Amino acid sequence: MTCVFIQLRCKPGKTYAVADEIYQREIVSEMYSTSGDYDLMLKVYVPEGKDIGKYVSENIANIKGIKKSLTTLTFKAF
Repeated sequence: MTCVFIQLRCKPGKTYAVADEIYQREIVSEMYSTSGDYDLMLKVYVPEGKDIGKYVSENIANIKGIKKSLTTLTFKAF
């Protein structure tokens, strides 16, 4: 599995609805509300062999209320 961090900027007033939908899909390891440019940060394990961009598009980015996303790939944990 590949660990990625995904930050989401939600439309005003939609953060809790987006978070609820993400939890219902059972695809995140961890999810946090954050300050700054993004509203939510997700830790997601993408199954081995899956295209990360397609996985994010099909499982997260298509949720109503998301305005923008930023995906960060990981390489090695220290």
